[in-house]
Amino acid sequence: MKQEKDIPTLYPQSKPYLVKSMKWLLTIALILSSTTHYPARVIAQTQQPATTKQPVQPVKIPASPQQRTSRPAFVLPKVPARLSPISGRRAGMGSRDNCPAVATALTALVPFQEEQKVSKQRDKSVIGIVEGLTTSERPTFWFYVPYTQDLSTSNAEFSLQDSEGKDVYRNAIALPPKPSVIGISLPENVTSLKVGKTYRWYLKVRCKQQTASVPVYVEGDIQRMNLNSRVIQQLEAATDPRQKIAIYAKEGIWFDALTMLAQIRLSNHNDTSVEEDWQSLLQSVNLGNISTAPIVNSTNRQ
Repeated sequence: MKQEKDIPTLYPQSKPYLVKSMKWLLTIALILSSTTHYPARVIAQTQQPATTKQPVQPVKIPASPQQRTSRPAFVLPKVPARLSPISGRRAGMGSRDNCPAVATALTALVPFQEEQKVSKQRDKSVIGIVEGLTTSERPTFWFYVPYTQDLSTSNAEFSLQDSEGKDVYRNAIALPPKPSVIGISLPENVTSLKVGKTYRWYLKVRCKQQTASVPVYVEGDIQRMNLNSRVIQQLEAATDPRQKIAIYAKEGIWFDALTMLAQIRLSNHNDTSVEEDWQSLLQSVNLGNISTAPIVNSTNRQ
C-alpha cells in the first residue's frame, strides 16, 4: 500500500521533462521530413520545363511528296457497275504472221475486271470489263504501243463511237520511235462527250497494210460524269496537283487521274517521286508490267 501512495508523487515531477522531450522529437521529425521531400520537389520542378518546351522546338524534316500526299491508287467506283454489256479487250493478241513478236502486248491503260461468266474463247484472259470514267469533255486515251515507226508497212488507227456505233472521232495514229506509252487526245473540233453517255473506243494496229489482215487491237468503254459537291470541295481544297490526282483515283475517275499524272510526268522527266506516283497508279490496276515504260507526247497524226 505504501508503494501505491508513492506512485502519484513521481508523475508530477517527470511530466515537464516528457513534454519537453516530445516537442524536441516532433521538431526533429518535421525537419527530417522537410529535408527528405524537398529534393524530390526540386527535381520535379526542374524536369517539367523540359517536357513543355519540347513541342515548341520540333525537329525540322524536309517535306517530301510522300508527306504531302499518299501515292495515288485507283479504287473501282461503286456505280455504274458496268458501262456496257459488251466485253472489252485491254491487251491485244498478235495477229498471225503480221506483227513481230513483242515482250509486252499492245495495252490500253484502263482498269480491267475479269468476266464473271466462263468464256470458251482461247484469249479469254484478255477479255473482260474494260472501262473508265472521266469528267472531261474531250479526254485523252493512253496506250502502251510495242510496235514502232520503223515498221514501214504498218499503220495504226484510233476511233471513238457512240452507243449506236456511229463514229464520233476516227484518225490515223503515228507509231512511236520506240516501245512507249502514248496519249491520244480528242481535238477541239470533235463534239464534246455527253454526261451519262457511254462511248466505245478502239486502237487497231496493222503491221502490214493489207485490208484483209487481222489487226492487233484493244477496245473498251468510257463515260463522262459530273462531280458531286463533296469531291468538288476536296479538289478545291487541294493545293498540290498530285493531291488532286490521288482524289480522282480514290473516287474511281480513272482518265482524269491518269492524264493529269501523265502530263506531270512528261514535264518532270528526272523526278523520281513522280515516277513512283506513276508506278503506284498503274500497279493499282495491275499494269505494273508497263509502269516503267517511257512516255511520249500524245500524237494524233501520221
